[in-house]
Amino acid sequence: MPQNNVGGDTATGEAPGRVNLIGEHTDYHQGFVLPTVIPQRTRVTVVSRRDARVRVRSAAIGSAWEEYRLGEERQGRGWLDYVAGVTATLAGEGIRLGGLDVEISSRIPMGAGVSSSAALTVSILRALRSLLALDLGDLELALIAQRVETDFVGAPVGVMDQMAASLGEEGQALFIDTRSLDTRALTLPPSIDLIVIHSGLTHAHADGDYRRRREESFHAAGLLGLTYLRDADRSWLPRIEELPPVSARRARHIVTENERVLQTLTALRDGNVAQLGALFAASHASMRDDYEISLPEIDTLVRLGTDHSDVLAARMSGGGFGGSVVMLAKAGRGRAAASAVLADYREATGRDGRIIVPDV
Repeated sequence: MPQNNVGGDTATGEAPGRVNLIGEHTDYHQGFVLPTVIPQRTRVTVVSRRDARVRVRSAAIGSAWEEYRLGEERQGRGWLDYVAGVTATLAGEGIRLGGLDVEISSRIPMGAGVSSSAALTVSILRALRSLLALDLGDLELALIAQRVETDFVGAPVGVMDQMAASLGEEGQALFIDTRSLDTRALTLPPSIDLIVIHSGLTHAHADGDYRRRREESFHAAGLLGLTYLRDADRSWLPRIEELPPVSARRARHIVTENERVLQTLTALRDGNVAQLGALFAASHASMRDDYEISLPEIDTLVRLGTDHSDVLAARMSGGGFGGSVVMLAKAGRGRAAASAVLADYREATGRDGRIIVPDV
């Protein structure tokens, strides 16, 4: 850490990435989601300064320091926006900040659909909570982290990623009702291994495709006389089918995906692996055909996973247009199955991809 103007008070914070088992694009409609955290984490160290400067560097980006002055935060500086967004958002909450040196290290791959940005903002907030003795609970911290992304960074995300990073525990699925913000932790069955494979195609929530799908879904809700599609269930499907084709597809995905989350929660609790496979398959088909957020390479990766004898379930996970695929494998067979599927994927597509879980 640089010594000039450094005050010396130090604190650290860390948070995990996440993969969503099921419940895609439902959180911004106040629906249901079911993420689980992954082993890879982001760690942030903050040191207080005697001036108003914030200096930041990330081991994943390089050794150079980036900096800005408190009160002069601005958008458009890439990954630095997430740090500037935290200090600007806390200032807006009336929390008085001094200058900081911030060092970031992370093993969470960026653009892989496993919430590297949420882990970063939650890690910074945890470090500042410790440094400044802030009275912020884990849920409140997650909500602040979401505002950083939506209001400062400009990514119109729901609250799932931040809640998973702040409240999730490894080895558990975290059921979230994003309307009430109630949560329920469920231990993953010992009969399954979790697999996450990055397709090698990156995505960004602040880009246009994700934003366009969100806008289309709210337009569909408006045509139904609703504010949020959470308030429609399967009985609404006949009315949904009467909407213009694009609106019908978007609404149908949200409504049926919410139902699948609840069914998956029951299947996990009961250890019903056959039902999990069917639910994952139906979810992926809905994302591919109704929400239209998959890509040919993603579909190939899901198909290869589904065809493997030791894989019980496979679907795309995350906001779409790239990112990762989540799979459930027979216990003790996850690592070998992931390696085999990745090798087949590389041969079929020419994409490198990488295994995120099991961690290597």
